[in-house]
Amino acid sequence: MLKNKMKFKNLKILLISILFVNLSFFVNAKSVPESFADLAEKLTPSVVYISTTQTVVTNINPFPFEFPPGSPFEDMFKEFGTPQTRKASALGSGFIIDSKGIVITNNHVIKGAEDILVRVEGDKEYKAKVLGADPLSDIAVLKIESKEKLTSVKFGDSDKARIGDWVIAIGNPFGLGGTVTVGIISARNRDIGMSRYEDFIQTDASINLGNSGGPLFDMNGDVIGINTAILGQSGSIGIGFAIPSNSAKKVIEQLIEFGETKRGWLGVRIQVVTKEIADVEKLDKPRGALVASVAENSPSDKAGIKAGDIILEFNGVLINEMKELPKIVAQTEVGKTVNVKVWRNQKEISKKIKLGRLETSEDFKVKEKKDPKTTEIESLKINVRLIEVKDIKERNLPKNTKGLVITEIANDSPINYLKTGNIIVEAQKKVIKTIGDLEIAVKQALNSEEKTLLIVIYNNQNQRRYIGVKLN
Repeated sequence: MLKNKMKFKNLKILLISILFVNLSFFVNAKSVPESFADLAEKLTPSVVYISTTQTVVTNINPFPFEFPPGSPFEDMFKEFGTPQTRKASALGSGFIIDSKGIVITNNHVIKGAEDILVRVEGDKEYKAKVLGADPLSDIAVLKIESKEKLTSVKFGDSDKARIGDWVIAIGNPFGLGGTVTVGIISARNRDIGMSRYEDFIQTDASINLGNSGGPLFDMNGDVIGINTAILGQSGSIGIGFAIPSNSAKKVIEQLIEFGETKRGWLGVRIQVVTKEIADVEKLDKPRGALVASVAENSPSDKAGIKAGDIILEFNGVLINEMKELPKIVAQTEVGKTVNVKVWRNQKEISKKIKLGRLETSEDFKVKEKKDPKTTEIESLKINVRLIEVKDIKERNLPKNTKGLVITEIANDSPINYLKTGNIIVEAQKKVIKTIGDLEIAVKQALNSEEKTLLIVIYNNQNQRRYIGVKLN
């Protein structure tokens, strides 16, 4: 009898414990809203619908036929077309962040626009002017030409947004203003290759053409993202991307104050630290950003940063992946002196660097260079030739550049991912002056424990790159 009483008592304690755990779960868990109507009604007046117009000049073909592409007659007769001008229009979205009429949208929504009209609350239409635009982050700031007090929203903290959180997108898809869609945050820190600085929030809230520039709200009604991109051309496939509010705020502040951006600049070209490179450099694991080249007279050059250094920490922030560094540097104040920790010769050293401004640097101007010529060698299953003076002049390389120009690469070469025209300038940290220098370096790598060859090249855009090659 006593035994049965003990069993019952234990069972009672177990049931109470399970009930307590379940109750605490439901208390802490965020419930699914019954409706988003109240929030949507509150937020919709602050969302605007943008239409732009610009003049496009086209040639009308006077012939009742067209010449096939590549035909010699195509160029001969193209001047016979009659120039015609027409007005092209585009649609987008935006949102008001100041009752005086400051509107945020995407740069691509207003790019090239001659006239910008902003529609508020469905029927009020105003002209707007551009206060500032930034193509690198795809953000633009507009000012509505009105003295009316408008309904505005504020930015939230996008860093607190978590995968799985509810979000609301409001915008002007396909010109259908006032469209509200709901979803969750599907992913964070997405890089989709659209621009230099990317850290997108991915959402499954339906985003279509015309949603660009519109807000992505959290459940507090704060803007945590600017809807910017869709995957593919059709949209509505559950994959949309938004610029995080924390990334956008600094750009917006600068555009309002200066009409342009002022980003920090180090003056280095960087690349990913691969496992092979980490092994050769005796780094504990692949991390940081490898300095491929240093711009002459740049902040990094003046501070003593060298090609081959691996930047491990910037201004107290650890750099785990290469792509993190440009974002952190860009958001740092121009003229600020920061402490940078680098890995050099198998040890960590510190450098003090006073940041320059990206927008006034040569790095800001993208230059395309011509591909050089071709000739021969035989070591890594590639053909090479000694670099010539005219190569250096044509490609604007440093005057004392030594190396070998790759002229042919076999399909089964261990570096078949390189391209003809690439120039090998170093191997195993030694300058390559002759074909023999490269062959010796390859033999040394084959005889080493790691069997890894570390080479430095100039690619066809004249960017200095480090390549770790595993040899069999």
